[in-house]
Amino acid sequence: MLRLGLLSLFSLLLATAASAQTRAHDAVRPSPNAVVGQTVGTTDVLVTYGRPAVRGRAVFGPDSTSLVPYGEVWRLGANEATTITVSAPVRIAGQPLEAGTYAVFAIPGATAWTVIFNRTAEQWGAFRYDPAQDALRVTVTPEDAPHAQELFTVSFDLVTGDGATLVLGWDRVRVPVPIQTAM
Repeated sequence: MLRLGLLSLFSLLLATAASAQTRAHDAVRPSPNAVVGQTVGTTDVLVTYGRPAVRGRAVFGPDSTSLVPYGEVWRLGANEATTITVSAPVRIAGQPLEAGTYAVFAIPGATAWTVIFNRTAEQWGAFRYDPAQDALRVTVTPEDAPHAQELFTVSFDLVTGDGATLVLGWDRVRVPVPIQTAM
């Protein structure tokens, strides 16, 4: 069963890479695309996103001089909206999310972030974000990162047989998003 899950994840990665290669504009993007996946129990989780860089800019903050102002919907990366695909139902921060592919947005704040899973997976940035299409919104607590991170990065931490932490990291901020497999 685990082998089948890993084979499925590998197939998804190949399909994503092949799709990206057919778009001419991908070759010169200042914010390169990335794909990260993790099998949690028997559930495959795949995240596709763009990786903006700090480049000396103020990233998160309370006003419009910041690249990502507090209180505003952010595409959670660069270029196309970040997507997450889950092969089976999961719980995100304790709330249920059905299997499928979703666009992931965030509303950052100094002490809390809202992470949004939207049913319209294929969209550019957050320009046409429609809250009526939200499948789930969860609130999570940002943390100070142990070191500055130049490129926005999505990773998995604390992986167990029935859960993992999806980590969103950029600049000096680390945002853990707990995922549990549905039982």
